[in-house]
This record gives sequence, structure tokens and C-alpha cells, in this order.
Amino acid sequence: MDWYKKLNKYFPIEEMKSKEHMELLLKEKPEMYHKDESSEHVLMYAETADFLFIDYIWVSGKTRGQGTGHKLMQKLKDKGKPIILEVEPVDYDDSDSEKRLKFYRREDFKHACSIGYRRKSLATNEVNEMEILYWSPTDESEESILEKMKKTYEEIHTYKDEQIYGESYEDVDDVLTIQDDKEDNILETFDTERPSS
Repeated sequence: MDWYKKLNKYFPIEEMKSKEHMELLLKEKPEMYHKDESSEHVLMYAETADFLFIDYIWVSGKTRGQGTGHKLMQKLKDKGKPIILEVEPVDYDDSDSEKRLKFYRREDFKHACSIGYRRKSLATNEVNEMEILYWSPTDESEESILEKMKKTYEEIHTYKDEQIYGESYEDVDDVLTIQDDKEDNILETFDTERPSS
């Protein structure tokens, strides 16, 4: 099974870029957009001078729990830059969403609680709410994470959107906002489960 089919099988349609979109990014932005793959994993990520963005990460069900995800995260952390990613809010009917959040909590990611992220899917035409998680070697502010996320949205998510999808994504300032009243930390649920260090 090729890398795109693996991702497409694992991620919901509203979160998937088209294969054409991802191949264009790999071809036209090779200094920024990267694919790291083996038979056991697929990692799609963007790297800029001052941060990394994990677009998709898939680990084979056969090797989950064997440290593959941790090794991939460590490889990115070793670059010494903040790492940002998007996750869907926890869905208790979907055990994978909870497992993903527990994994990122174990990897010391934080929830950017104040960032609101509502994006319309061009595949389903529905608005999806996502949450932003980040890991930082320094004490990065959520405002700084927001600016990095806006750059990702403009340079990766909406890259050549009209050409690829026949329509444009919404403006970045309508999609990513600071919400002062937004305080629910989706990772707090798992704090009691962390081993003491």
C-alpha cells in the first residue's frame, strides 16, 4: 500500500489533503515540506527556520506500542525547534482519538488552549473544529504558536488551493483566532496517568 493510501485509510476525509496537493508541496517546496516513510510509518511534516509542523503521522498497527512514534518525535525534537500539530477534539466513541492525545501528552506536548481553529473542509463542505498542540524547547507563548500556525495555514494548507480543489480555503484570520474565554485543556484529563519523573 502506498504512503497516501495508508494516510487516507487512517485519517478522516475532512482532514486529508489530496494526493495532488501533497505531491505538489513535496515537489515545489522541497526545502519546507518533507516525507519520512518506512513500511511501518509515514510522517509528513513542514520545517521552517524557526518551527516544525507535523501534517500527518501514521504508525502501522502492528508496531504501535513499540516506540516507533516516540523515535519519530525524538528525531524532530532533536532539531531544537517548536513542534506544532493539529488534533481533533477527543471523541470518546473513537478510541484512536484518545490514544493519540495520550501519546502527545506522554511526549510533553501542550494544548494551545486559547487558539480557536475552525476550518471548512473542501472535501465535505463542513466546518471542523480542531485543537492545536505544541512542544517547545523554550517557553513559547501561545501568541507565537498562533503566528506559526497562520504561516502553516497560508503556506501549506492553502497552497495552490484554487488550482487543486477549484475553490479557495477561508482567510487565515477567519480560521485561526485567539479566544480569551477558551480554557478547556484537552490534555489535562491524562495528567493523572503520567508517570512521575
